[in-house]
Amino acid sequence: MIDIKLIRENKELVKENIKKKFQDEKLGLVDEIYDLDCKYRDTKQKMDEERAEKNRLSDQIGQLMRDGKKEEAMSIKEKVSKMGEEIDRLTKEEEELSKTIKEKMMVIPNIIAEDVPIGKDDTENVELKRFGDPVVPDYEIPYHADILESFNALDKEASGRTSGNGFYYLIGDAARLSSAMLAYARDFMIDKGFTYCIPPFMIRSDVVTGVMSFAEMDAMMYKIEGEDLYLIGTSEHSMIGKFKDQILKKESLPITMTSYSPCFRKEVGAHGIEERGIYRVHQFEKQEMIVICEPEDSEEWYEKMWQYTVELFRSLDIPVRQLECCSGDLADLKYKSCDIEAWSPRQQKYFEVGSCSNLTDAQARRLGIRVKSDKGNYYLHTLNNTVLASTRALIALLENNYQEDGSVKIPKVLQPYMGGKEKIEKC
Repeated sequence: MIDIKLIRENKELVKENIKKKFQDEKLGLVDEIYDLDCKYRDTKQKMDEERAEKNRLSDQIGQLMRDGKKEEAMSIKEKVSKMGEEIDRLTKEEEELSKTIKEKMMVIPNIIAEDVPIGKDDTENVELKRFGDPVVPDYEIPYHADILESFNALDKEASGRTSGNGFYYLIGDAARLSSAMLAYARDFMIDKGFTYCIPPFMIRSDVVTGVMSFAEMDAMMYKIEGEDLYLIGTSEHSMIGKFKDQILKKESLPITMTSYSPCFRKEVGAHGIEERGIYRVHQFEKQEMIVICEPEDSEEWYEKMWQYTVELFRSLDIPVRQLECCSGDLADLKYKSCDIEAWSPRQQKYFEVGSCSNLTDAQARRLGIRVKSDKGNYYLHTLNNTVLASTRALIALLENNYQEDGSVKIPKVLQPYMGGKEKIEKC
């Protein structure tokens, strides 16, 4: 959520930002909010004036009674009573206006960075840099589900019976390899100075609407029937939510945390759920990182965070690239974002394995995350980044470490987590 001062002082800037995000249907909201805010401030001023006058007159009543001017005191008392009714009316009007303004403000997208490329959707994202040489071996790389099935490691038929489409059983060495990658990613981030955390896997609706837009919530989140709880789509949600309505001390900043969680997603949209494989599924596991920092430090942290993901994937012998998200591909709360994509030698193209985002103060403003300062409290900046998502990272590892004999080489950094095992072989 942006600062309403932007609409008060520069409506055209906000409208231009909406146009850059190709959300012209929201342009009318800016003028609506501006008019409502004028009415809100006028109502508040009237209420403050009435309250001050009421207090002034109330002070007179006691003195008049002491002076024996009972009739005059009773007349003022009657006037004060009517003023109280007017103050109650104005208070109610102020509360209703404040609620309406907030609801409409929640729909206005965050101001994007000046260097974000302008484009309608993810097809117009821009490649910035590649890391590692993409290799296509002179032998065929099978589809990842076939590789897993050659190890007796994937059972989607059974998960279809127990849970339906979009779920899977991961078995044996492949399951162990998935857990090894997550454990390695955890230790990798701890070595970078991040504090490890296992957060709640369910959050309340006021946290959900604090960390994401309503459209994202409807497309992603599973609601627990009969309760004000949602299954998390990523641990960023509960990790940022941990600081809801908190006023933090400057000396505690920056807050840098890495978290493990299962992730649950409806995956509503054009992409759909993958029938055979594990690329797009309803459930997976993830190691995440979040940073809460001073506003002037968030750009620097953004650069550090996506580079951590690149470093991790390169240590797994996986070539990757950084793809900058264009304006139309940015979720409403994001100031800027980039995807890290892994090389697929089978498809001979890159695919998304993680995303890094700077949300400036948009989440903090929704959730009330501030820092205490001598010059007054102010909102902090929040950032998040995927360290490693289990299913997609597993696909990238299988393809890039697949050997001609059908085995999969285990990268050296993972071998200690696999009991020293150097490869997984066909059954």
